[in-house]
Amino acid sequence: MPFRVLAVLPFIGILLGVPFVNRVEPLVLGMPFVLAWIVMWVVLTSVIMAIIYRLDPTNHTSDSQDGEVQP
Repeated sequence: MPFRVLAVLPFIGILLGVPFVNRVEPLVLGMPFVLAWIVMWVVLTSVIMAIIYRLDPTNHTSDSQDGEVQP
């Protein structure tokens, strides 16, 4: 499933990418580069999770009415 691969991207970007971008210059929107990198991945994580939600076939069941969640 492609959404499982997408779920690994924030982990790689935040935890494994920070040592490679650990510098102050250049400033991005007034923030040091490493801080801008982390903020970018926090935002991207939300976008990636929305994509995973759309791709997950368990979210496509239409047996409930009016958007009610069945237990």
